[in-house]
Amino acid sequence: MANQSRQPNVIVFFTDQQRWDTTGAHGNPLGLTPNFDRMASRGTHLYHSFTCQPVCGPARSVFQTGLYPTTTGCFRNKIPLPEGSRTLAHYFNDAGYQTGYIGKWHLADENPVPESGRGGYKYWLAANALESTSESYDAVVFDNDNERVKLPGYRVDALTDAAIRFIDKEQDNPFFLFLSFLEPHHQNHRDDYPSPDVYTEAYTGRWTPPDLTALGGNSAQNLGGYYGMVKRLDEALGRIFDAVKSLDLAEETIILFTSDHGCHFKTRNSEYKRSCHESSIRVPTAVIGPGFDSRGQIRELVSLIDIAPTLLDAAGIEVPAQMQGRSILPLLRRETEGWRDDVYVQISEDGIGRAIRTSRWKYAVASLEGAKDAPSTDIYEERYLYDLQADPYELTNLIGFESHRDVTAVLKERLLRRMVEAGEAPATINAAESKQSRQRRVSASEVRA
Repeated sequence: MANQSRQPNVIVFFTDQQRWDTTGAHGNPLGLTPNFDRMASRGTHLYHSFTCQPVCGPARSVFQTGLYPTTTGCFRNKIPLPEGSRTLAHYFNDAGYQTGYIGKWHLADENPVPESGRGGYKYWLAANALESTSESYDAVVFDNDNERVKLPGYRVDALTDAAIRFIDKEQDNPFFLFLSFLEPHHQNHRDDYPSPDVYTEAYTGRWTPPDLTALGGNSAQNLGGYYGMVKRLDEALGRIFDAVKSLDLAEETIILFTSDHGCHFKTRNSEYKRSCHESSIRVPTAVIGPGFDSRGQIRELVSLIDIAPTLLDAAGIEVPAQMQGRSILPLLRRETEGWRDDVYVQISEDGIGRAIRTSRWKYAVASLEGAKDAPSTDIYEERYLYDLQADPYELTNLIGFESHRDVTAVLKERLLRRMVEAGEAPATINAAESKQSRQRRVSASEVRA
């Protein structure tokens, strides 16, 4: 019999580089994600969910701390989380939880990760850069004593097995488990997407999202393997559901599924992310369990920075005042007043960029040529404007169009305000070169949509 009085368990199922449109809940026709889709329909589906930094380390710093990368200092990869940073693990530890981390960490600067660099997690079976210590059929992580551990099976299955063992061991007390996969991220040294053998070629040449159809990149070579990895991840999600159900923990366990960022398959720049486009920043997110069951589809815009306060709030733990996101629990009660109609995105490494995404528009700026290795800059130039209602896959850049001058002015002001609210110094944004817009028109009511 489930214990309704105890604190809820929390499991985070965290994938790496997974586009939102890999899921059936977002229209993918290949049947890759029946478990996620069921979770989205029976729990809470965050339909418009975005990362606020589309690169691994910075996104993970946001999830763990509830702070923007420019606040933590982890604004690019290979910057470890500063010692003394308060993470989700610390807050759950203080509330009497057993905390565990399994899989990819990417918030330290070495393998194995010393205890001081593990963000406060008590149980540890992880590697900093999992792509450097392991391959798809050679899963290697490190334990609490920094001993090398080789786990049997395809890497997704191996980490899932470890997670199920943790859940079984800790079932009698509240636990917080962060299960962090590398998949469907590419295997770096091969620049390849190695799916389970059973899915090799199974999804090649099937369905391609419209942006990749139009822009190409390397999707023809790698999309099939990527889909095979997504399929196995969803099967692993189902195994977590089954384990929780078999231990009679379903009614007292919150399970969150999300990803750190998406993947544009070398269409927007020379790699896979680090851009403002939906393919980079939009991710699949759903939550199920106490407080989230049967809450339906949430259409408000939600950012990765809102996830940490949401998990703490759902567990009955006070949300720290310094966190820069907000709990989404009021949205579940349809209390939407005061919720922002935009998300703020920081870009790093490929260049310094900033973007704002509303329900209708996407506006992005970038640093001047040569400015890259810094958290921010004082001068940006307008780079992108998309009308997501008319052009959801962002194939026509409207920046500089005379017809969209008023829209651009409004979004520019909103972006500058969001930058300051995130703790950044005031900046200047130089206007793009003006262009004739021909047949395009924007009505007054559309300007602030």
